[in-house]
Amino acid sequence: MLAGWFALVTILAALSYASRFTAGKPPADTLYRYGTAISGLIFYAVTLAVVLWLGSVLPRHRLGLRQPASWSRALGLAVALLIAVLIVEVALESILHAGREQGLEPPRWEPDRAVPFALNAAVLVIAAPVVEELTFRGVGFALLAPFGAWVAVSGTAAAFAADHGLVAGFLPLFVFGLAIATLRWRTRSVYPGMLFHACFNGLVLAFAFIR
Repeated sequence: MLAGWFALVTILAALSYASRFTAGKPPADTLYRYGTAISGLIFYAVTLAVVLWLGSVLPRHRLGLRQPASWSRALGLAVALLIAVLIVEVALESILHAGREQGLEPPRWEPDRAVPFALNAAVLVIAAPVVEELTFRGVGFALLAPFGAWVAVSGTAAAFAADHGLVAGFLPLFVFGLAIATLRWRTRSVYPGMLFHACFNGLVLAFAFIR
């Protein structure tokens, strides 16, 4: 199963980087397009199907599909990590401008295109966190955990960063991956990470309009 997961993330990373280097930077109005939402949903649906197949041989508790021992402690740790990540991300953004590379910074709010934007926001805030957390902090973490916690934390963080196909954005995504994998390790659950991921993506969208 480890070989299968490694093959999956390698293919995803290769496709992402190939798209980045051939198609270039996404257009500024990417999140205002219906096609972006539709292609995103198809991509996550296919990825989820493969991930569920890979994880079908693993017990649910190894995948982190269980409630954390204490939701209050999990949420407290999540908030602390989220604040730390936001501070680091803001500092890195001023140097790397990774947000522009990823194409998640609409130049302005366009009310007449609110519907496609809402659909894309749903993909980023709901579909992406669920599928990516199951891929990296679910199956990936479970398969790497026998080699040690920090192998699982750093390995899934690196795979997660590479999966997005960014150059300037690799380091910020790696930092994000380290934080959310640490949350997975400490809580033994993927659910706080899904919430963390959703909140972070939502904040990124919000900050794009208030800066």
